[in-house]
Amino acid sequence: MNPQRPKLFDFHGVSMTHFFTDNWDKVQNFKAKPDDIVVATYPKAGTTWVSYILDLLYFQQMCEREKSISIVDRVPFLELVYPPMHTGTDNADTLPTSPRIIKTHLPVQFLPKSFLEQNCKIVYVARNAKDNVVSYFHFDCMERIQPEPGDWNSFLQRFKDGQMVFGSWYDHVCGWWEKKQTYSKIHYMFYEDLVEDTERELKNLCSFLGLSTPEEQRKKIVRCVQFDVMKANPMTNLTDDPSLDLSVSQFLRKGKVGDWKNHFTVAQNEQFDEVYKLKMKNTSLHFRTEI
Repeated sequence: MNPQRPKLFDFHGVSMTHFFTDNWDKVQNFKAKPDDIVVATYPKAGTTWVSYILDLLYFQQMCEREKSISIVDRVPFLELVYPPMHTGTDNADTLPTSPRIIKTHLPVQFLPKSFLEQNCKIVYVARNAKDNVVSYFHFDCMERIQPEPGDWNSFLQRFKDGQMVFGSWYDHVCGWWEKKQTYSKIHYMFYEDLVEDTERELKNLCSFLGLSTPEEQRKKIVRCVQFDVMKANPMTNLTDDPSLDLSVSQFLRKGKVGDWKNHFTVAQNEQFDEVYKLKMKNTSLHFRTEI
């Protein structure tokens, strides 16, 4: 299947494509369960990584499932509409496991209200803007249901302008950060922290979830979620996804902190820093661009 690349359009003030808005009423009216766990991220910020960590925390003992069911089927993408596959809402509604782990890239103002009404736990993962835009660029080059990326320079400009699917990185990470100040069931994680010390972050995650996962099991999970291990695992590297052009790159590409230095010119970096300073001046949110 080779879908036509979509066009961006303004959707309630956020750049989107029809692959994420065609099922909007069902997304907004989605009925959450109190034990649902939401993985929320801006695209290319460690979504699959944290989804897999959560899946292993709850269902690692179901060995056959781990070897035969792709992570995209275990953790449905709530707003995705990609015929002839089932919609994200249908996949979430029919998940056989409990708790349901559900992924979204929606900015906080678009989150279905039932998740908050049911007091669901939400794990938000944020990645520094420079590595995020590099990862997003490479992803858009190989993901056929994303708009045409164009060249690196024009893509970087679009990112600074917020003309990306799911909108502005700045609005996304800051919006969820602000929500965390009033909604206590959000665990805000940083990609850089996960890379630096996966075991520490896993322990913190267990504490948030109220799990008393034994240390040996946590260490086993840490081994399973190392980048090279996940890259070699077809269930997490999405080697069967029909929308991905694997001749361009693999889904899991590098997973590094600081790869932006291999892409930004000196001038691009200086211009990016100016925009960044302006956009982030009113938030207490801080990122590391190297570790």
